[in-house]
Amino acid sequence: MNSKLRIIGGVAAGMSAAAKARRVNPELDIKVFTDDQYISYSACGLPYYIGDVIKSSKQLIARTVEHFAGQGTPVLTRTRAIDIKADSKLIMLEDLTTNRYFEEEYDRLIIASGARPVFPPLEGIHLKGIFTLRNIQDSDAIKNFLREYQPSKAVIVGAGYIGLEMIENLLVHGCQVSVIEKAPHILPSMDSDIADVVSNYLNSRGIEVRTGEPVTAFKGTDTVKEVMVGRNSLPADMVIISIGVIPNSEIAARADIELGSSNAIRVNEKMETSQPDVYAAGDCTVVRHIVSGQEMYIPMGTTANKQGRIAGENAAGGNAAFTGVLGTGISKILDMEVSRTGLCEQECQNLGIEYISHTIKSRTRVPYYPDAGRIHVKLIVDKNSRRLLGGQIAGYPGSGKRIDTIASALTMNSRIDDLINMDLAYSPPFSPLWDPVLTAINKF
Repeated sequence: MNSKLRIIGGVAAGMSAAAKARRVNPELDIKVFTDDQYISYSACGLPYYIGDVIKSSKQLIARTVEHFAGQGTPVLTRTRAIDIKADSKLIMLEDLTTNRYFEEEYDRLIIASGARPVFPPLEGIHLKGIFTLRNIQDSDAIKNFLREYQPSKAVIVGAGYIGLEMIENLLVHGCQVSVIEKAPHILPSMDSDIADVVSNYLNSRGIEVRTGEPVTAFKGTDTVKEVMVGRNSLPADMVIISIGVIPNSEIAARADIELGSSNAIRVNEKMETSQPDVYAAGDCTVVRHIVSGQEMYIPMGTTANKQGRIAGENAAGGNAAFTGVLGTGISKILDMEVSRTGLCEQECQNLGIEYISHTIKSRTRVPYYPDAGRIHVKLIVDKNSRRLLGGQIAGYPGSGKRIDTIASALTMNSRIDDLINMDLAYSPPFSPLWDPVLTAINKF
């Protein structure tokens, strides 16, 4: 009898695990369960589907249920995993269509249950017109509301990547957009000087940005009409709440699987949990930060895909390892690009690291070449060892992906002095003679 691999979760981590396990062991009995009706879709593309840059949600789906069935991997959608009985190697499941409960045996199990949006328990939170954005159903609900109610004033609560990416995708629907962030500055994972560059740009584009002020309530009768910020209020015909996610780790906790940072599932480099033959991957798990060595919770689509592949390979009998993350991220905010990797100043301070930082201003291209936009590059270096610790970028088109040079250097555990003579590409349409990253490196 073929070994049974069962997977809970059908998006990035779960389906990459299923695909990799099938390649490693074609004879494996693999079955996937997900409470979603869609599988293997790009959540990162959802804002652009709302903004009609992407015309159909089908374009966001990498592989279908039928595709996996053709490879001998059945995927049961609308099927929720309720409990795991690790001692007897059973999963308790509910068919959400028929409300039927049933059990499933496993030899090895991968938990890829993902995460869910934070939905604060505030007054008026359930008014019509208040949304979170996590899956295709959420984006369809937002699109339908925009079409039916044609809101003129939209408020985004939370100024991380997704929240700020939503600005342009609401503007195309004729909304006047305001942003509220309870942290002292937008983009809380970045330093204030780089975040201020983005704030000033948004203000110049007519976007109201309010920071350091938590939302306290939502007002309206049937549909939201006001967002209360302290004692003040903002008019709102719709609200997008984008204040982070919570790992779906409750099923693991009930199975006595150890949890770590932010109550995410603790895994080792092989994606093994504390229970034998149970793996976990994706937004429900912790990661190890490559620079600090600390266990952290940094849910990212790229990480989920990588972890899923590792979990799938090992559950199928392989011996792969996941080395960790840098927290590398990038976002397009109207015409501006922002990106970051490694540690920011606040993280260095929290870890007690003595550091030096420099920020430079340059151009994305040679100044005489058309559309040579401004770029700000910030680097952070260990004061004693001169090891590169992190970097942040904000600027106009051509800026953001330069973060990959910094991420590569961090991956190699580079000292700033090792990077001074990097031979980076130059041509007027792409870069000044001295690439902005090199200019920043040579400040140390």
